[in-house]
Amino acid sequence: MKKNITTVVAYLLLTATVAGQGTAEKAAFTLSLDSFAAKIERQSQPQIVDARAPEEFAFNHIEGAVNFNLQSGDYNTFVQALDKSKPVFVYSINTGRSSALVKDLKYKGFVEAYDLQGGIANWVGSGRPFYTASKNGLTPGAYKKILASHNLVLADIGSRYCGACKKVKPVLDSLRQEYGAQLKIIEVDLEDSPQLISDLKTVNVFPYLILYKQGKVVYTKSGLNELKDDIETALAKAK
Repeated sequence: MKKNITTVVAYLLLTATVAGQGTAEKAAFTLSLDSFAAKIERQSQPQIVDARAPEEFAFNHIEGAVNFNLQSGDYNTFVQALDKSKPVFVYSINTGRSSALVKDLKYKGFVEAYDLQGGIANWVGSGRPFYTASKNGLTPGAYKKILASHNLVLADIGSRYCGACKKVKPVLDSLRQEYGAQLKIIEVDLEDSPQLISDLKTVNVFPYLILYKQGKVVYTKSGLNELKDDIETALAKAK
């Protein structure tokens, strides 16, 4: 019995060590926006890969990026077109598809492969240059008019392709029922209004929520963790 317990403990310790190594490895490959951008700027012809789906890439992407991921039918062809001796810079909406791609590139012998923390949201949200096919959407001027016309405004900023962003919608519906006309809720998508997201220069991940009172930012929220409770607490303080 004692031997069995010892074996189980040894297995658990080994599992924890491997998991820790995996976390450390991911952290080493994932760069902050400033580090990611600085490394790109040092390259005369940077190798940038957008690991999202083709339809996402068509809406917007970092200038100079090529588009493929692990699910691409011609994945190996794209990989072979890259120079293994030079850095590869990868991003997606957050870090799911891009971190998986970075891990595979490292496995294939690439010397340097990096993932962008916060993904395309972080890049566009910081005001850095990007390509967009959007011609309409909510303009900065229209956004300011909404803020000026309502006492309390909650802006939900995300992407229609962001899984976490979809989980915000039921929370917004609940808030609409609870607060009615007291709270103006606007939804800003990367696909429709990228320039607005860029001009805000505050978004670093999707989903991202901003609560305004009389046109002034009184609260911001990144991600889903305790979303409803945090927003309701902020609204209670702002009323």
